[in-house]
Amino acid sequence: MVELDRVLFIGEDENTLVGNPVIKGARVVATSLGEAKGEKVIVFKYKHKVRYRSKRGHRQTYTKILVNEIIKREGD
Repeated sequence: MVELDRVLFIGEDENTLVGNPVIKGARVVATSLGEAKGEKVIVFKYKHKVRYRSKRGHRQTYTKILVNEIIKREGD
């Protein structure tokens, strides 16, 4: 279970709250679902006339979370 206390924006149908820079007292309670890898990004460097070529790949890891509850403010 993860608790995030720096909430920047809470949006509903007509009730939206925008922080300046964060919403005071707001929290998000979430559960971590594990890690996954993103798409592969190819990094290719090339310099002409000097026979320099470099090719590397990179895959960023991301953490998947499931939002359980959004608490607007203490007491709300």
